[in-house]
Amino acid sequence: ARGLAIVLPDTSPRGVTIEGADDSYDFGSGAGFYVDATEVKWAGHYHMYSYVTSELPSVVAATFPDELSGKKAISGHSMGGHGALTLYLKNPGMYASVSAFSPICHPTNCPWGVKAFTGYLGSTDAGKPHDAVELINAYDGAPFPILVDQGAADNFLVGDVNQLQPEALKAACAAKGLPLDMRMQEGYDHSYFFISSFIDDHINFHADALAKA
Repeated sequence: ARGLAIVLPDTSPRGVTIEGADDSYDFGSGAGFYVDATEVKWAGHYHMYSYVTSELPSVVAATFPDELSGKKAISGHSMGGHGALTLYLKNPGMYASVSAFSPICHPTNCPWGVKAFTGYLGSTDAGKPHDAVELINAYDGAPFPILVDQGAADNFLVGDVNQLQPEALKAACAAKGLPLDMRMQEGYDHSYFFISSFIDDHINFHADALAKA
């Protein structure tokens, strides 16, 4: 669509055996959280930050040397939305645009993020450089647009624990004057049906930005 190549990396390394990696959906093989692990148990393989920002783009460029322009945008869902926001913010100029579906906006302040950062990096504080709200609070660059779709009936938003915290992202962007288009979609949950309903808008958002890059 729109002349884009869409690359979909996995959530975590595959083909490795680490005790406990498959025990839960929100850690290990289910959730690498797009960090380079420093804790010994995970540090040998869990380099998802470097994989997405360096290794994977190099492989794609080498595989399709004549078909691709080298320009990139980034998007993701849930943990992937966290990854999209943080990788964009941590790598100025690498991506033409950023969007997310139901992102984990403030992971140092929710159980998913605390579990991941403690497990991979040794502490919650060590995760602050990988927290979109914290990164925006420290941001001093030029304004850039962000597109976020969030299901208003998302069980991780309106359930017992607010894992996603979109209001924290809205407040951080407002304080920095960043044009955040946060679209709360009534009746939608956290599922892939939600993504399929609005993915065309995100593709067009990125295609427009890439055309100007």
